[in-house]
Amino acid sequence: MDLKRLLFVIPLAVVTYLMVIQWNQDYHQPQDNAPNTPALASQGSDANQAQGLDAPEHTSELSGSGHNALSADGKPSSANGESRLISVDTDVLNLRIDPRGGDIVFASLPKHTQRLGSDRPFILLADGKTLDYVAKSGLELNNHKGRLTYTPEKTDYRMSDDQKTLTVDLKTSLKGLDITKRFILDRDSYAIKVEYLVNNNGQQPVSARFIGQLARDNSDDPTSGAGVGVHSYLGAAFSTSEEPYQKVSFEDIQDGAFKNVESRAGWLAMIQHYFVAAWVPDANEQNLYYATVDGQKRNVAAFASPSQSVAPGQQATLDATLYVGPKIHERLEALAPKLDRTIDFGWLWFIATPLFLILKFIHGIIGNWGWSIILLTCFVKAVLFPLSAKAYKSMAKMRKMQPEMQRIKELHGDDRQKMSQEMMKFYQKEKINPLGGCLPMVIQMPVFIALYWMLMESIELRHAPFMLWIHDLSAQDPYFILPILMGLSMFLQQQLNPTPPDPTQAKIMKMLPIIFTFFFLWFPAGLVLYWITNNCLSIAQQYFVTRQVERGDKDDSDKGSKPVKS
Repeated sequence: MDLKRLLFVIPLAVVTYLMVIQWNQDYHQPQDNAPNTPALASQGSDANQAQGLDAPEHTSELSGSGHNALSADGKPSSANGESRLISVDTDVLNLRIDPRGGDIVFASLPKHTQRLGSDRPFILLADGKTLDYVAKSGLELNNHKGRLTYTPEKTDYRMSDDQKTLTVDLKTSLKGLDITKRFILDRDSYAIKVEYLVNNNGQQPVSARFIGQLARDNSDDPTSGAGVGVHSYLGAAFSTSEEPYQKVSFEDIQDGAFKNVESRAGWLAMIQHYFVAAWVPDANEQNLYYATVDGQKRNVAAFASPSQSVAPGQQATLDATLYVGPKIHERLEALAPKLDRTIDFGWLWFIATPLFLILKFIHGIIGNWGWSIILLTCFVKAVLFPLSAKAYKSMAKMRKMQPEMQRIKELHGDDRQKMSQEMMKFYQKEKINPLGGCLPMVIQMPVFIALYWMLMESIELRHAPFMLWIHDLSAQDPYFILPILMGLSMFLQQQLNPTPPDPTQAKIMKMLPIIFTFFFLWFPAGLVLYWITNNCLSIAQQYFVTRQVERGDKDDSDKGSKPVKS
């Protein structure tokens, strides 16, 4: 490239770089996942609220949500003179409970902000216009149709600094029944114990069953990755004795693909990037799991416990656990078997999970997630070095024999069959396996794919700083420096590889660093950091192996040129 062309290309590249940064700042910055005022729809009529809690084999839904309005800070306010929502605040959860039905219609997480630099807590559940996503629960009673309206002891519950457990009791009376719906919340816990205490003061036995639901509309995942092709699973999942982990997409729910599965142990969940809501019923009971669409066209994942008879003068307790929070591996694993699978590491989860545990172990020592990613990548490359060495040796031999291969191609270029035969003879003579550089790489691919998904799914990287300008490893590099470095490392790595004999293939290979750089512009910084580290280690390994091969060839040549003593 002459000097004039260079003086033209460099300013053009700089201007293009600055334009992309400005465009990104103007149009590609993350937004809060809810409006400033997460207003709920106005409350329905009494007639609508009186609709029944039907059995799962009928409509499979809790009817009537009982909407109220929230102020800008998530506090409940009256709407049209109707009942107020109940505020329940702990150190990790801010909940709003509708007294009509006792549903959780709002949940925010004060320890997780909407976005980096924001002081607003992340909103996971909200019964509003931007996001319609609620956790519903109710009793199916054989002597009553309709949602129960509860009376709380107070409308504002707050966990004090010295309090370990917060209990919220909602009470109602119905035809000789005294019913208490109890929420039990522990400090530093996203698990909510939901209990129904049914006291039969009447003259007839009563049959009761617990029904829990998660209802969500089709709105986008607010925490989904912004990069090209980087999107986590958004939808429902079920765990039963037959299927320990089964995804049920919103499309499957709309099509009625999952219905009435009985299991003694299991759970149901609504999954999104970094966060999850899940119902975990009593594992000792034969529960019914199902998915359906409710009257508001929301996607519903639900369970129903077996019916329990309460004799006159007796009391029964029906309970389940609701988890509303981040996908933290050890907490999900402790709550229910296979619930940690909601951390969607993909089909290579059995490789990604131990890699994640190693990453956490490294972080526990050095305390920085960015350096932990670098050290984990070094560890993986070291373990896989024997396979890499075979691939690099094969590529080094191919590079060495390239002049001869080019000569054969020029000699038999017009006869492709003859050229292929001569190439095969040449490979056999020189003991070269043309696939020797590919097969070891193919064997390693599952490990690197698992590592890729593990880094993308780990909430520990959300808003985690690295160093210098990287303040959030789960977000893109604001100045695109890491993607550019990744492209340069990929270009350098190509220089160590033999040039493909096919000119078209060679041109495509030269374009790959540019293409990958473009794709990686909007990838999370943690993923790009992993790729840069992996490329740099690959370059060092390949250079080392290539030098070994060249040194070995030189030694063999020197031995062959020495005169033999008589």
